[in-house]
Amino acid sequence: MLNETLNWRLQYKPEAIRWEDIAQEAETGKIYRANYCDKLGRPVLVMRPGLQNTNSPTGQIKYLVYCIENAIMNMARNQEQMVWLVDFQGWTMASISVKVTKETANILQEHYPERLGIGILYNPPKIFESFWTMVKPFLEPKTHKKMKFVYSDDPKSMTVVEEIFDLNVLDVAFGGRSAAGFNYKAYAQQMKEEDVKRLNYVRSGCSSPYSYPSSSLSESQREAMDLDRDSNASNEGRLSAVEEQVQQAS
Repeated sequence: MLNETLNWRLQYKPEAIRWEDIAQEAETGKIYRANYCDKLGRPVLVMRPGLQNTNSPTGQIKYLVYCIENAIMNMARNQEQMVWLVDFQGWTMASISVKVTKETANILQEHYPERLGIGILYNPPKIFESFWTMVKPFLEPKTHKKMKFVYSDDPKSMTVVEEIFDLNVLDVAFGGRSAAGFNYKAYAQQMKEEDVKRLNYVRSGCSSPYSYPSSSLSESQREAMDLDRDSNASNEGRLSAVEEQVQQAS
């Protein structure tokens, strides 16, 4: 799996994705990194599939990868996982395809293993059960166990939210007390600034192109990674290209 992930990163180049590449995908706030963490300090990706605004599976997956990379970059040093908070308001069977869901599961499980701490499926409609039946086979048992169904009218299931989040910072849409919501203009500016921050991250210790990407690997993957000196040298050119791309965007 490690070699496959490294090869995928070399080909897909997730660290080179810039805000300008995926800005259209972000317009509705269908995925964004929240301005708060959970009680364990894990960054939170808010997902609202009911706000799907494009028909491009390629663009949708690219934006998801961008958001995952951004969440990882913003993790505390002692943290390796994130939380997915999925709001199903406005969701229909047309909101997301089985193809995109399958690809999402593949990327998460194959290239970001153990990065998901927990996934909260908040108020999924009855019809979602049919969709879940179709996509459940794509999920590994350990991933499936991390997905928690939570309903606002079920006090017992809401305890999951209360145990994980500080309700004072959690969005009211999820039973919290914050009305901050999503502001596209402000978020776009934040992401552009963090693209520059990512370049600085790459520059900070780049004996190989994996100095930044390796942070996207779990601890067990990093321990297993043993790149020889020749491999490092051969990839320095790609690192320079990534730096130049991000530099131009800034």
